[in-house]
Amino acid sequence: MVRPLAISAAAALAVLLAACGAHGPAPAGRAAPALASAPVELREVELTESAEAVVEAVRQSTVSSQIAGRIVDLRFDVGDRVKKGDVLARIDERAATQALAASEAQLRAAEASLANARAQYERSKQLFAQKFISQAALDKAESDFKTAESQVRAMLAGAGQAATERSFATIVAPYSGVVSARHVQLGEMATPGKPIMTGFDPSSLRVSAVVASSEVPAIQAGGRARVEIPAAGRWIDARSITVVPSADPRTHSTEIRIELPEDVQGVYPGIFARAHFVVGKAARLMVPRGAVLRRSELTAVYVLGEDGAPQLRQVRLGTVADERGVEVLAGLKAGERVALDPVAAGMATGS
Repeated sequence: MVRPLAISAAAALAVLLAACGAHGPAPAGRAAPALASAPVELREVELTESAEAVVEAVRQSTVSSQIAGRIVDLRFDVGDRVKKGDVLARIDERAATQALAASEAQLRAAEASLANARAQYERSKQLFAQKFISQAALDKAESDFKTAESQVRAMLAGAGQAATERSFATIVAPYSGVVSARHVQLGEMATPGKPIMTGFDPSSLRVSAVVASSEVPAIQAGGRARVEIPAAGRWIDARSITVVPSADPRTHSTEIRIELPEDVQGVYPGIFARAHFVVGKAARLMVPRGAVLRRSELTAVYVLGEDGAPQLRQVRLGTVADERGVEVLAGLKAGERVALDPVAAGMATGS
């Protein structure tokens, strides 16, 4: 049995006043409303090693310009969802189009020269067979033909390069995702390597945590983890755990990556998270999270008596916690009921 902790009258009064705010006691003759409550339970919980972490995108990339030119079209902004192949932006392609037209014209000229060289080579072979020209003349005709062939291949490559450069004027999404940053404005000049937009795939997220290297064996043995997202008040079961096979020689710490389920809603890269790695199980006395009242250095709960009246009681909490509750080391015993809304309990006391 855990013995309740004593609390000074002054501290209790201060907490009650803070909880009640400007509200006074319940009017005479009116029954105090029933308070929602929950029992203090002795139950088996998972023992965990916790570490601060951050949410990351498995797939996150920045698309950049590959040619120079003025940006003439921007189709998406921050927060927009895009599909793979959607056009994100367009760069003025007139210069690239003219370069392609010039390459194609040079290719046609080279093809015409090749046709002439081929015909000349065929005639030279016939004349040589009839002994009308020398071997040197035949060799020159063959050399001219091969040179024309090489020029056509070079012009084909040049035209292909020009066509590829013109295609760079249209910037498309490499995969479906969400735009997280736009780095340019309409009308700006783009240069090779200049970032245009940054995006990530929200269906593939992970959490990165750094733990002491000495804790890695126990974490690997447990093989399970849960991720707490304080900003969203959510707990998420990890899909898998990956221990990065290297350690920081200065801090003797190791990075662990926790894969989240697909399409987790309300979670995005950069937000704070807390990783809880399961290392065992044990019976612990647990109290609901919402029942705990924290005021300055005081941690307490409102315990409901047999008559349903709430009484403030100081408690000492442990380190074990999950989405349902937190561990109580002292101040409560199993079976006691605590108010789930400490502010409403404080008002009901009429202090």
